[in-house]
Amino acid sequence: MRKKHLYLSISAALGLAFGSHTLAAQDYRQIHQEAILIDTHNDVLISVMEGLDISQDLRGRTHSDLARFKEGGVDAQFFSVWSDETGNFAYAMQQIDSLEAIVQRNPDKLLLATNVAGIEQAVREGKMAALIGVEGGHMIDNDLQKLEQLYNRGTRYLTLTWNNSTPWASSAADETSGKMPKSKQGLSKFGKQVVKRMNELGMLVDLSHVGEQTFWDVMATTKKPVLVSHSCVHQINPVSRNLTDKQIKAVARNGGVIHLNFFSDFLDSEFRTRLKNFTDTHKPESDSLKAAGWSNDAVMDHLAETYPAEVKHIRPPLSVLIDHVDHIVKLVGVDYVGLGSDFDGITSAPQELDGVQDFPNVTKALLARGYSEADVKKILGENFLRVFRANGG
Repeated sequence: MRKKHLYLSISAALGLAFGSHTLAAQDYRQIHQEAILIDTHNDVLISVMEGLDISQDLRGRTHSDLARFKEGGVDAQFFSVWSDETGNFAYAMQQIDSLEAIVQRNPDKLLLATNVAGIEQAVREGKMAALIGVEGGHMIDNDLQKLEQLYNRGTRYLTLTWNNSTPWASSAADETSGKMPKSKQGLSKFGKQVVKRMNELGMLVDLSHVGEQTFWDVMATTKKPVLVSHSCVHQINPVSRNLTDKQIKAVARNGGVIHLNFFSDFLDSEFRTRLKNFTDTHKPESDSLKAAGWSNDAVMDHLAETYPAEVKHIRPPLSVLIDHVDHIVKLVGVDYVGLGSDFDGITSAPQELDGVQDFPNVTKALLARGYSEADVKKILGENFLRVFRANGG
């Protein structure tokens, strides 16, 4: 999956009105406000690098901006430092520079945090804690010193691979492509050194995107609890980016935590079929617009605006996300699940989740499913805080 902003208009077109005057609605909003909400993956820095200013109203253009983070009750946000396989250490540092500049321009709204104490300070001061996660081990340029430099700049997790493998760790995409021999899969000797050095530094090892062999090699190497920052459940939707039950149990034994991705295609096994049916139905019209010079984004915007009733049925209901929560909780308990939205890195999210402002809908849905207030607070942030502390954060 490429990091592009396709179908944002679909999300906007299908956003369900949210609000209730009942006591129950007031209760869930109060619980949401009292909880520490930590989202472990947001890609809006891509838009920042393209020139957008998240201190401005970006509705209809992104999933995220500072006002909507506040509206959604987000207390701590890991901003993803990402590039495709062409990226490197220098580009990662540029993105960190950009995030630091945003924090400096908005001192009343943001606080750059590197540990639990920083998150708690931000909450006390009514700000959002901004944290750094680097997505893609290729950005350390196969150099442990550069890994340490990223840590010193504030990076507190490294996703060992993106869709591309590194010379020292194989990705889920490559392991399942049929093109990578078994002998090349997993962690190399240097890859194990990376994991050990991350443990020593206090940088969380993030296992989203990695292949199964890499996953198991990490589990045999790490001495600290791991993070899975934005993945879902393979048993519900068998895509390579999702975790099998065996992997979920291993994360629990390790004391780690799995943060669920909001991408419709990872959540719902039928999503891709519904989307294909929609695009096939309107292919003559979209082909005509593309022939006239329209971009793919513009074509999708047009289709979303023209056929809202059809588009409504493409996105899964919010309940599907809660099904993934349920699966993990029933399998290993409530202490091992959290939220890693992947907003601004995904092309579609469930209904009622049109952007970061809609996180309260997750709390509402969890309570409606029967989760206690204590359980909800664990899922929203306390589980992550436990893992962060265990890594020295």
